[in-house]
Amino acid sequence: MLQIIKKRALQLIIVLFFLSLLTFVLMKLAPGDPVLLMLEADTFAVTQEDEDALRKELGFDKPVIVQYGMWLLQLLKFDLGYSYLKGKPVLEEIMYRLPATLQLTAGGLFVMVLIAVPLGTLSARYRGKLPDHFSRIFALTGASVPLFWMGLLLIYLFAYKLQWLPMMGKGTITQMILPSLTLGLGMAAEYSRLLRAGLLESLSEQYIRAARARGIAEWRVLSLHAMRAALLPVITVCGMSIGSLLAGSVVTETLFSWPGLGTMAVSAIFERDYPIIQGFVLLTGLLVVGVNLLVDLSYGLLDPRIRKPKGELS
Repeated sequence: MLQIIKKRALQLIIVLFFLSLLTFVLMKLAPGDPVLLMLEADTFAVTQEDEDALRKELGFDKPVIVQYGMWLLQLLKFDLGYSYLKGKPVLEEIMYRLPATLQLTAGGLFVMVLIAVPLGTLSARYRGKLPDHFSRIFALTGASVPLFWMGLLLIYLFAYKLQWLPMMGKGTITQMILPSLTLGLGMAAEYSRLLRAGLLESLSEQYIRAARARGIAEWRVLSLHAMRAALLPVITVCGMSIGSLLAGSVVTETLFSWPGLGTMAVSAIFERDYPIIQGFVLLTGLLVVGVNLLVDLSYGLLDPRIRKPKGELS
C-alpha cells in the first residue's frame, strides 16, 4: 500500500510539471493579448506608455523561459497568482467555484449509480430476456447522444414544454436536477454495460457455483459475492474517466449557467485570463491523479487477493 502511494506521489509531481509547462506554452501561443484586454476593460483612452508599463508589471517584457520560471517558483509556494481581469487570487477564485462543481459532479454520479447498478444487475441476471434487451437499447442510445444535445433535449422537454423544472442557475435542489441528469445519463449507459459484463464473468466462476450449491439466496450471491468482483473493472474505468467527467462538467455548467469551475474556465479562455486557465488545468491534473490513487487503494478492499503479497495465495 505504501509503495502505491509513493509511486502515485511521484507520478503526481511529474504530471503537474508537464501540465504546467504545456499549459504555459499553449497560453503564450494562443491568439489575443491579455494586456490589451485589460486596458480595454478600463474604459478610458490608453497610451503606448500605459501598455508598456502594464507589460512590465506583469513580467511580459521578460523572455518566456524567465516568465515560466517565475511562475513555477510562485507555484512551489502554493501561489497561483492573480486573475488579470478580476484582480483576485486564482486560488481564492478556484476555491469559491469548486463546491458548485463538486456538487454537480456528485449529482451526476448519484444519477449514474441510481440507474446503472440496478440496470446492469437486472441485465446480467436476466440475460437474453426483456431487461437485458432494454439495457442494451438504453446503453446504445446513451452512448450515441452527445452530452450537449442530451442537455438541450432535457431543457426542451422538462423546462420549456412541461415547465416542471427551472432551466438555468443554482440555488435550489430543483435547479440541480437537469444538469445532474445530463451528466448522469451518459455515464449510466456506459457503466451499466460494464457492470453487466463484469457480473456475467463473475457469475461463471467456480466459487459462485459453490455458493449456489450451498443454498445461498440468489440475491446474496449477486450482491455480496459476484458484485464485488464485478466492480473492479467499473471502478478502474471510473478512475480513468474522471478527466472526461470534468470535461462534461464544463459543457454542462456552460449549458445550464452553473457557477462552477467549468464556466470559470470558459470565461477565462475568452478573456485570455492565463492564471485562471493554468490554475484550472493544474487542479484537473491533481484531481485525476488523486482519484486514480483512491482507485488503486480500493482494489484491496474489494478483492482480498490483491492485499496479500505473492506467496500467501493458496
